[in-house]
Amino acid sequence: MSFEPWQWALLIAGAVVVGLAKTGITGLSILFVTLLANAMPARQATGVILPLLILGDVFAVLFYRQHVEWRHLWKLFPWTGAGVVLGWLALGRISDLQTARLIGGILAFLIAVHYWRKFRQAPDDNAVAHAPLWVAAGAGLLAGFTTLVANAAGSVMTIYLLAMRLPKLGFLGTNAVFFMLLNWFKVPFMVNLGLINRESLWLNLRLAPAVVAGCLIGRFAAARMNQRVFEATALALTAVAAVKLLVF
Repeated sequence: MSFEPWQWALLIAGAVVVGLAKTGITGLSILFVTLLANAMPARQATGVILPLLILGDVFAVLFYRQHVEWRHLWKLFPWTGAGVVLGWLALGRISDLQTARLIGGILAFLIAVHYWRKFRQAPDDNAVAHAPLWVAAGAGLLAGFTTLVANAAGSVMTIYLLAMRLPKLGFLGTNAVFFMLLNWFKVPFMVNLGLINRESLWLNLRLAPAVVAGCLIGRFAAARMNQRVFEATALALTAVAAVKLLVF
């Protein structure tokens, strides 16, 4: 792959944001998807992004593994796998515009539900929530589907984990393990579609240092961000993602 200097700038910026999103400033997933999709064809960008995400996952798990809330993950995993299969079947059958509108609508609905639940919640009710099976099933299916068709599962999981009222480090640890397993599960599907290949892996190798730098910056930022700011930032970035997908 040959790129102009401006394309390299976007690719490196996108790789740094991957690291930031994995270890500190959650909700940035739509930004790195946008940066890479503007530097190269969107379909190729999907294959380039996945190995970068896996590298970020490794650092996130190393940093936050002791804070994982496994009870949430066991509910999500089977449904997420089914969602990935649905996304694989849908890829190529729906247009990019239809995909963007669908995911944007899903995110807007989830944000509205989150604020509705937050409004109804008692002020002193700060305990970790437990999701009914149908909620976990729906979140898992959506995460699996959206991660394969648009690498947008980060926003879906942000809303779900915030709804579970996890503390900041619990959120980051649970999110890290979930996406490490999910992203490895996606690899055979992406190889089958020809989106991960020798050329894309060579580009991943050249962008890896930028991902590592982003991971270290993200951990530094997370350590200095309180719970309220963390949640507000995650929700605001998810709302921006929804508007971008619905309008642009």
